[in-house]
Amino acid sequence: METNLEFSDLLRLIDERSAAFRAAVASAPSLDVPVPTCPGWTLFDLVQHIDVGRRFWAAIVTAGPADAPPAKPVSAAPREREALLEWLAAATRELLDALREAGPDRGCWTWWGGSQSPQTSGAVARHQLQEVAVHTYDAQLAVGDPQPLPSEVALDGVDEFLSTCCAGPYSWPYDPAVVEYHATEGRSWRLSLSADGVRAVDIAAAADDAEAAASLKATAGELVLALYGRVALDSLKLDGDGRVFDLLLAWDPDE
Repeated sequence: METNLEFSDLLRLIDERSAAFRAAVASAPSLDVPVPTCPGWTLFDLVQHIDVGRRFWAAIVTAGPADAPPAKPVSAAPREREALLEWLAAATRELLDALREAGPDRGCWTWWGGSQSPQTSGAVARHQLQEVAVHTYDAQLAVGDPQPLPSEVALDGVDEFLSTCCAGPYSWPYDPAVVEYHATEGRSWRLSLSADGVRAVDIAAAADDAEAAASLKATAGELVLALYGRVALDSLKLDGDGRVFDLLLAWDPDE
């Protein structure tokens, strides 16, 4: 059975991906270059988004169990590049310090209550790794040098996305279906969709052999980028009726 990343690995990789993000910003011809995968945003806008997110989640983790999140931090990003990069690095340190202090099991508010992901600082670390990994790709694309997501990040990322953003006690409004995601690195996941709820499972741990209506196959990095809408589904290998994936992309579980 496959296992996901340990807490120490999540922290290490958040730090590594954050450094890669800053390297992309440092190499940009201008902070005003557009980010194609974040319509309407410049690279400077993306930096601000990352910085506010790091500080916001640091405050959430530090607060511990709560019924609501703290107020989002307000700070003015410097326009001078070196100062901006240090400002961003400080936000990453703030998040990592809060996570180390909390450890993986401390409860905290999250927006994904009810999903298969727990409301813990460890789950926050998992999601924040994917946040910075995907936005590092965005920044690299903006400067003309997109890099594949590291395999260990992406393999955890497929599982994290399905567990956090899809699976839960949500009523699937369409015909029941089972879809699968196959990473060429050798790991696969199954998503079962019905009016009774949505369930994600690593196929290696699946208790049934339900037939999938459709499946996608690609590298784990390509799967993550497709799940986050960064690459088109038709760029992946599709088997079966792909319309269910289109419905998934358009579906909002909270509606």
